[in-house]
Amino acid sequence: MKLLVAIHDVTPALAIECRRLWYICARHNIVPALFVVPNWHGQWPLGLYGRFVDWLRACTAEGAEIFLHGERHDEMGSARNWRDHLRALGRTDHEGEFLTRDATTAHARMQRGTELLRRLNLDPVGFAPPAWLAQETTYAAARLCGFKVSEDGTSVRLHSRGMRLHAPALRWSSRTALRERISPLVARARWTLQQHEPLMRLALHPSDLHSSRTTQSLKYEIDRWTEARTVWKYTQL
Repeated sequence: MKLLVAIHDVTPALAIECRRLWYICARHNIVPALFVVPNWHGQWPLGLYGRFVDWLRACTAEGAEIFLHGERHDEMGSARNWRDHLRALGRTDHEGEFLTRDATTAHARMQRGTELLRRLNLDPVGFAPPAWLAQETTYAAARLCGFKVSEDGTSVRLHSRGMRLHAPALRWSSRTALRERISPLVARARWTLQQHEPLMRLALHPSDLHSSRTTQSLKYEIDRWTEARTVWKYTQL
C-alpha cells in the first residue's frame, strides 16, 4: 500500500515551521513533496528571499517534488456566492484562491506562478489548489499548463495518463480550540477506517505546529502510517 506525504503552504512567511516539518519527515527517511506558494498573500514574493529559495533547491536536490500551490493562496480579489460558501464551509478561512476562479483566470495564475518558480530553478511537477478548492475547469487548465499531476480533496489526478486515483488525505487543524482538540481524534479514527485504502495522503501544514496537541498527533500518525506503508513520490504513480 502506498503513502504520499506533502508539506503544504511552503512560503518564506512560514519558513521556520516549514523547516521543522521537513526535519520531522527526514527523521522518518521521508522526502516530502513541497507545495510552494510563489507570493503568499501578495506580500511574500519568493524571489526576494534568497536563503529560503536556496533551501528549497537543496530540498529538490534531495528528491523533493515541487507543486504549485496557488499564486498567492488567499481569496483576495474574488467574491463568493452562497454555493461557494457551502463548498468551503469548515475547510478554509478565505484561503481558497481557486474556489471561484474560472478557467481563464485560473490558467493565468498558474502560468504566472509556474514562470516565477522556473526562474528560480524550481520546476513544479504538479498543482494543488489551496484547501483543495477549485472548479473542475481549473484541473483542465492545470493539464494545459503541462502539470503531470494535480490534487483535489479526495483524489490525485494523473494528467499524463488521464487517470484519477482515489486518495483520502489525512490533515490536521489548529485554527480554533475546538479543531485543535478534535483533529487528533479524527486522525485516530481515520487510521481505523482507512488503513486498508490502497493510496493515502498525509497533508502537513505549518499551522499544525502551532499546537502541541496537533504536533504530537502529527508525529504519532507519521510513525504508524509510514511503518505500515511505502512512501511514494507523486511522479512514481
